[in-house]
Amino acid sequence: MAMNYEMTLPPVITSLIETDQYKINMWQVFLHQFNKDRVVWAFKCRNPGVKFTPEMVAEIRKQIDFYCMLRFTEDELQYLRKNLPWLTDDFIDYLRGWQPRRSEILINEGNIQAYNDCGLAIECHGFQVNVSQYEIPILAIVNEVYFAFTYGPGAKDIEFQKRTMEKFNKFQKQEDVDAITEKYQGSPDYLAKLDEYAASHYDPIVFSEFGLRRRYSKNMQDWLIKYIVDQKVPGFVGTSNVYLAKKYGVKPVGTMAHEMFQLMQGHHEYNPAYVNRLVMKAWTKEYETDNGIALTDCITTDCFLLDFNKTYTRLFNGVRHDSGDPIAWGEKLIAHFQKYGVDPKTKTLLFSDSLDFEKAITINKHFQGRTNVAFGIGTWLANDCGVPALNIVHKIVECNGAPVAKISDVEGKGMCRDNEYVEYLKRCIDWRIRHERT
Repeated sequence: MAMNYEMTLPPVITSLIETDQYKINMWQVFLHQFNKDRVVWAFKCRNPGVKFTPEMVAEIRKQIDFYCMLRFTEDELQYLRKNLPWLTDDFIDYLRGWQPRRSEILINEGNIQAYNDCGLAIECHGFQVNVSQYEIPILAIVNEVYFAFTYGPGAKDIEFQKRTMEKFNKFQKQEDVDAITEKYQGSPDYLAKLDEYAASHYDPIVFSEFGLRRRYSKNMQDWLIKYIVDQKVPGFVGTSNVYLAKKYGVKPVGTMAHEMFQLMQGHHEYNPAYVNRLVMKAWTKEYETDNGIALTDCITTDCFLLDFNKTYTRLFNGVRHDSGDPIAWGEKLIAHFQKYGVDPKTKTLLFSDSLDFEKAITINKHFQGRTNVAFGIGTWLANDCGVPALNIVHKIVECNGAPVAKISDVEGKGMCRDNEYVEYLKRCIDWRIRHERT
């Protein structure tokens, strides 16, 4: 396949570690335990009315051509080995020879099936151990090309920076302290008013930045992380973007994603309602007690809890919420831990579904003192520039020749090409929930 590097924009992806950290975690599991699974991934734009022009599609192709020329550097591999200590020497050595395969990425060509009339159809075909790695670069490239071609390169940078500074100033509530100081400084009530204010507000939330896949631009995500680091924003833990974590000396953050659970559905010797059990078994085999935050909602949290037994509630450090009512979900998980005699204060509830600071503070306030709470905040941090963000995904739709699905805890976040399979999966889940007890 001929490649064209005469891009209109600067390269969007310039390093193979410019990906979400959980991709690297899952990659090792795929290599060691599931390296024969063949998959099809498909792109979907959920925004009604969004159109990708032929010029955008051409630039996306060129950007992906460039991405497929990248290789891991030795410096990057040593960084991974040091900062993700659960990665094994043989996996690091495997990465030395790995490269993206452009022939596995199809863009508006052949008979690939688009999900809607947005003008852009992308499919990836091959072994999961390879194809999984294309998701984050593809989404980052599609986002940046769309915004640059729609509004002009860098056209929304100033608005993005302005909104970012405003939200962090409000988050740190410095303006409230300034107002109290201006009104009461020098009076006997000053210290009392400050104490009263402090008592009425909760500790800063613990949060990470999760915005790479839907960021407004490469430059602005870089600026965002630098701003957070320079401002010493309280509660900031790190970023899912491994490249920026390395650049700014912060923690790379992430565990697992829905694709783990979808992949297990392609193992047809098992009932698909038991994929949570297969994922947790594979994860603990690979990492034991390291790196343990489990995702609950791929085939519904209620079904997940049937397999989140006494052993796994102790082995995993916590669980991640990605759909449905966060308060109800958290209460359900706390009750589940208590049922097995596990102190919820020793576990972490990680929330990552369409969050902003206001939502996160509300959730944090509700659970404070009862369990550890953390937040992964993505699009609201990385793509808040005054115009609608893209809601795009790239997910597995087939494994080993058959359909797979994400059901989720709410309608609208699921994805599958075969309605008959979705109904079959839902029947399997429903039967388990009605006939088994946790």
